[in-house]
Amino acid sequence: MPCVGDWLNSPLSIVQNIFAQNVPNSDWEKKVTEYFKEKLKENNATNWVPSLNDVPVHYLKPNSLVKFRCMVQDMFDPEFYMGVYETVDPNTNARVLHFGKYRDVAECGPQQEIDLNSSQTVTSERQTFYCVPVPGESAWVKEISFLTELVLSCGFLNPQFHAYISASQARVSPSTSYTPSRHKRSYEEDEDMDLHPSKQKEQHLGNNSGGNIHGCVEPKRLETEASAGHHVISPNCSPPLDLNFPLPGEKGPACLVKVYESWESFKVNDVLEVFGVLSVDPVLSIVNSEERDSSTLDPMECMDTAEEQRVHSPPASLVPRIHVILAQKLQHINPLLPACLNEEESKSCEFVSNFMSELSPVRAELLGFLTHALLGDSLAAEYLILHLISTVYARRDVLPLGKFAVNLSGCPRNSAFTEHLYRIIQQLVPASYHLRMSIESMNHSRLIPRKDYTANRLLSGLLQLASNTSLVIDETQLEQGQLDTAGVHNVTALGNLITWQKVDYDFSYHRMEFPCNINVLITSEGRSLLPSDCQVHLQPQIIPPNMEEYMSSLLTAVLPSVLNKFRIYLSLLRVLDYSISDEVTKAVEEDFVEMRKNDPESVTADDLHKMLLVARFLSLSAGQTTLSRERWLRAKQLEALRKARLLQQKCVNGNEL
Repeated sequence: MPCVGDWLNSPLSIVQNIFAQNVPNSDWEKKVTEYFKEKLKENNATNWVPSLNDVPVHYLKPNSLVKFRCMVQDMFDPEFYMGVYETVDPNTNARVLHFGKYRDVAECGPQQEIDLNSSQTVTSERQTFYCVPVPGESAWVKEISFLTELVLSCGFLNPQFHAYISASQARVSPSTSYTPSRHKRSYEEDEDMDLHPSKQKEQHLGNNSGGNIHGCVEPKRLETEASAGHHVISPNCSPPLDLNFPLPGEKGPACLVKVYESWESFKVNDVLEVFGVLSVDPVLSIVNSEERDSSTLDPMECMDTAEEQRVHSPPASLVPRIHVILAQKLQHINPLLPACLNEEESKSCEFVSNFMSELSPVRAELLGFLTHALLGDSLAAEYLILHLISTVYARRDVLPLGKFAVNLSGCPRNSAFTEHLYRIIQQLVPASYHLRMSIESMNHSRLIPRKDYTANRLLSGLLQLASNTSLVIDETQLEQGQLDTAGVHNVTALGNLITWQKVDYDFSYHRMEFPCNINVLITSEGRSLLPSDCQVHLQPQIIPPNMEEYMSSLLTAVLPSVLNKFRIYLSLLRVLDYSISDEVTKAVEEDFVEMRKNDPESVTADDLHKMLLVARFLSLSAGQTTLSRERWLRAKQLEALRKARLLQQKCVNGNEL
């Protein structure tokens, strides 16, 4: 029987055994999937699998089992491959069947040749996705994910982790933003160092003496991670390679994820966790380079342009391949929660019930924390909690239900208040982005993804974000100026995102709608130029002499355990179901009719919709999945206070609400 290390370190050998035992039956593929599914169900087994989000590629053994938490940035055309092929020995005429699944390059023995005319050959199809780390993923998500895997894998420390953990013990925040300042040893070299410690000493001395690195141990793989704002120079590509991350400054590996089953269930912008075979075969770079060279000599041999080949077949050392054995869409990326909260699993149910029992004190602490962050304004803190747990739960025709974009007006203009508020939000939510809105940024930024037909790929934009990302738009730095055509399109795109929760991707000859679920918070001095579902005017009760020192002290004063409770609270409440009973529905309708009688001009159907939204999130924030009379009255009270504050502000400065 294969041991634990076999299915982690040599998954293809497991596949080979299953293939050999079941050929010529076609159900061997199903048995492979079932085998790995059962293995990963074992206690903490998913944490034994090294993650490309945490460990640089060159520390991982080629053809080992890895996992990757990612967002689908683009879909390439399906590709055909030899699912089963036959090799023949010219001398003995001996024939052997091989599987081509989970591989980039067909393998055969030294005395064997592939029989392309064999009747045993099976041509299959697979779908390639271009995947990137989740845009705007918070540092705490990466750190907790890494530490969880580190702790739970202590009982089984596989070789992939060994060298990396040894080199990372002093590192505070392990993540995909790992940026080395020197060449790193490859997996094979680290293994060799473990067997021959003297070599490690020799290499260390050689580097310190300033000698040529090639005189010691030549690094076989260079760093594979690069920031989005910079291009990677590939030895096989004269132009720089753009990894196409949606957000500037993003770091981490981009991967070509090859899916074999049920790929039609995955789409662009989905967040996935994939388990598969890591392929970084150097032969891929040689083959792709030869294809590009031959296509320049005879363009008729290949329909793809040189640019398309370069983008779709980058060097495996820079963009590794993952041949997916198992993949799942993620409800969330919060490592503090069970992966699937909707399933009737005992562990998930127990986790939810235990946390719900202590929900009230957590909400009270979070309200106090956000009140201090909003300079003593408890009403604004209430609405910020409602905003942070909001989510699009359904769509009726084109109307997204559940969105709750908030415009926090009255923000101090020149105190960097929004910057510090964003840092606090960043510590609470799994993914976020701070968009500084100015004339220059609107005119020169690419917010909308655009199709590049030359390279046959989707060029990313700032609004290509994963579901439930918090987008904080800062209008406080906006000054008078002229928007050009690009600027107008960008502002329009922001408006459409807020109103309809969709982004119209640019395909040159037409626009294609991509629905999204982005929490938008707009900070502004007066009323925002952008639409919103709710405007809350900030009334600071505290004016700190040093804003940066004040905001920083808030975060340092919170215990990590309390901060983790805040993170669980905000993520968990987003996935809870909610309903309104017929009795409460009737009471709300009667109440609305009564309100219309008393003040028909100021109470509209839009006000009812807003109050129902506030009541929904207010109920969920208290852990209640149905609307009660008490929560409805509290929602009316909050709305009355919010409107009164806006009316008061209008009287003060004469601006429109």
